[in-house]
Amino acid sequence: MVATFMVLIMTKRMTPVLALIIVPTVFGLFAGAGLGIGDMALDAIGGLAPTAALLMFAIIYFGLMIDVGLFDPLVRVILRVVGHDPVKVVVGTALLAAVISLDGDGSTTFIVVTSAMLPIYLRLGLSPVVLTCVAGLANGAMNILPWGGPTARAAAALDLSPSEVFVPMVPSLVAGLVVIFAFSWHLGLLERRRLGTIDLPGEGAAWSVGPAGGTATRTVGPRGGGTATRVRPVSTAAVQTLVRPDDTAMADSMLDPQRSTLRPRMFWFNLVLTAAVMVLLVADVLPLAYVFMAGSAIAIIANFPRVSDQAQRIVAHAPSIVGVVSMVLAAGVLIGVLEGTGMVDAMAAWVSGSIPDQLGAFSAVITGLLSIPMTFFLSNDAFYFGILPVLAESAAAFGIDPVDMARASITGQVVHMQSPLVPAILLLISLAGVNLGDHHKKVLWRAVVVALVMLVVGIAVGSIGIG
Repeated sequence: MVATFMVLIMTKRMTPVLALIIVPTVFGLFAGAGLGIGDMALDAIGGLAPTAALLMFAIIYFGLMIDVGLFDPLVRVILRVVGHDPVKVVVGTALLAAVISLDGDGSTTFIVVTSAMLPIYLRLGLSPVVLTCVAGLANGAMNILPWGGPTARAAAALDLSPSEVFVPMVPSLVAGLVVIFAFSWHLGLLERRRLGTIDLPGEGAAWSVGPAGGTATRTVGPRGGGTATRVRPVSTAAVQTLVRPDDTAMADSMLDPQRSTLRPRMFWFNLVLTAAVMVLLVADVLPLAYVFMAGSAIAIIANFPRVSDQAQRIVAHAPSIVGVVSMVLAAGVLIGVLEGTGMVDAMAAWVSGSIPDQLGAFSAVITGLLSIPMTFFLSNDAFYFGILPVLAESAAAFGIDPVDMARASITGQVVHMQSPLVPAILLLISLAGVNLGDHHKKVLWRAVVVALVMLVVGIAVGSIGIG
């Protein structure tokens, strides 16, 4: 059943939602579930309902915050600070990608990042592959947020709360981000050495903008010391983008400064509300689903008093919601059949018998290592709903808690996000005009390093236990 499920979704013969429903139904009937298969599925779906609610309202909340302009000042500050220095541009790209990734949707993150930063990369002559690399790394690390998908899948597959899986992994996430910013800084240095620094008006550059274009002065530091000035023609549009990158880079994008959904007068209210939501998330004093439900309701009413506008904002984020929520609920069928028919117990017995006793205590560590290649070559659905439950059952024989297995399993997400099976990464390289092979050459080994660091830190702080 698991193999059929993985083949169907890997070969794109069936969407994950349909495969999650049809495949376990067929195999469950062959396994003798009979009319009880409905109760098996509904019992599992009932346990997944809070996770579905969490994902739905988290997407609505952070999507709304982007709509009303909460992150716009931060974007402008980043663009103003990075200016013309390749190092600052690349590090700023990683920071922007990490912040926008809070909405849990990779596609949204990559649209915003490429809209804001790609024009600057092109005008300064920076490699767009660097943009896709640091954006992919930052989004991959942030993908372990409880509303991002993988953590919710791991929690749903093992009947855990997303918060108990994620919160102890915060040190690992911080460590991963530190490594990503270090990589970004190094990539920026390499670009600076390759290109030198372009001076902007007011900093020693000479500009002459006419109807057909202008000239840009590029100052390059040769190895022997001193400077060499090269003048090359650029278009008027290019000069304008360099002069005012915070305005022109965001025009006609999700961060368009003229979009009708902006609510500048509500900025401080939205900031305080978001801070409160994040504090409640970490404190875990209320169910996460309820926190985002209440936060979304308050944010929509406060920012859009008119009923028609409220409905429009919810509908605007429906495409992101439907795909994720329907997938989580459909997973109830697979989980219900696996557990209800005894398949999980039987497979776990076989797998646990195959693991040498001397390695059984390291089941969580082994799972973390396996998550790096397996989530790259498999979809998250296949790994978390097809493989992780079996590994967790096997680990239980060695005294490993399921929550340790869940935490270890999400450390490979930074590698997973670079997989060609992930639509968001294909969108990123398409928007940036980058070849997937070029992207993989620059990003894969760095992603593996980040994943290993997150796993090691998780073990060191005790969030990933060893039996």
